[in-house]
Amino acid sequence: MLSDATLRALKPRERQYKRADAKGLYVIVRPNGAKWWRFKYRWAGREKSLSMGTYPDTSLALARAKRDEAREQLAAGVDPSVARRAQRAAREDDFQSIADDWLERQKQLKSTTRKQLKHRLDRFLIPALGRRPITDITAPDLLRLLRRIESKGHHETAHRVRALASRVFRYAIAVGKADKDPAQELVGALEAVKSQNFAALTAPKRIGELLRAIDGYQGQPSVMYALRLAPLVFVRPGELRGAEWREFDKSAAEWRIPAARMKMGAEHVVPLSRQAIRLLSEIERLTGGGNLVFPGLRSSDRPISDNTLNAALRRLGFAADEMTAHGFRSMASTCLNETGFPPDVIELQLAHAHRNKVRAAYNRAERLEERRQMMQAWADYLDSLKADNTGTVRAING
Repeated sequence: MLSDATLRALKPRERQYKRADAKGLYVIVRPNGAKWWRFKYRWAGREKSLSMGTYPDTSLALARAKRDEAREQLAAGVDPSVARRAQRAAREDDFQSIADDWLERQKQLKSTTRKQLKHRLDRFLIPALGRRPITDITAPDLLRLLRRIESKGHHETAHRVRALASRVFRYAIAVGKADKDPAQELVGALEAVKSQNFAALTAPKRIGELLRAIDGYQGQPSVMYALRLAPLVFVRPGELRGAEWREFDKSAAEWRIPAARMKMGAEHVVPLSRQAIRLLSEIERLTGGGNLVFPGLRSSDRPISDNTLNAALRRLGFAADEMTAHGFRSMASTCLNETGFPPDVIELQLAHAHRNKVRAAYNRAERLEERRQMMQAWADYLDSLKADNTGTVRAING
């Protein structure tokens, strides 16, 4: 029988050789020094062997334990090689393996979206369901997991996790590894999520106060200019933070945000008012040497962080239930809709999805001039509110 001392002393030779332990277990020493465990047995009159791992990763004691398990399978009338293939196939068909395969194939998603999906998988679904064969998972199994999430008050998260599980199950059906989607059976089983709008100021007097406060901001230049530009372009905070200089054409007065950075996955054109171009010219003198318009303080290769603009608004005295970085969109949408601009034009500029893709493409091409006029009128209106602290309501396009 072998010992650890004997195993350590085995040296490679020009050709591989083997040393026996007991009861069919032996080790093969390869010319490169690798030491492979094998178990020799007979099945249906034929001699077969089964790999047991490499030494020292698989210790002598563990190799013997694996050998004993294989001998027990033989005694029960089971071929250890067949049993191992079945176990391997089962692992390939478990929820985690299929979820990993599905996520790997989502190349079209933005990296931030892929990270969010992986986070939900790793935090909620994999710990509870990961190693279970996907065909064994039932609707009650998934509901118990979702109820635990709901019990902590995370109702929206529970809905998102259910939807994510459904995408994995539908993929499993498509590749022939499942025949039903238990997550779909839970539609309507969770508590409804109360929609919450992003806090935003819409009263003219309060908007003027906000704009004057932003003009007085004395923090990091990237944050200061991002705050000043935000109300003029009313894009999503992530689209603003990640702005790159190559996306801007000041001579055409346009900012073209590429599809890869847009929530809806389509290029978005932001007509630039004279005020917006002036701000961009000012910050270009500070950050124009790099790729990012609003680089972070620690690295010029990374934009200002998610919470930076909201934190700046808090420092300016605007509470979270009054104004958020996303609220500049609601501010513009509310005020523009109240003053007679065509709703279609406003929605196009907000880059909201349109159910009819053909009509959406037509609108993007044909209504750009209307959007230019609206964006300039909006910038002029903001200037008038900032200059007048009486709260007098003016017509945006008048």
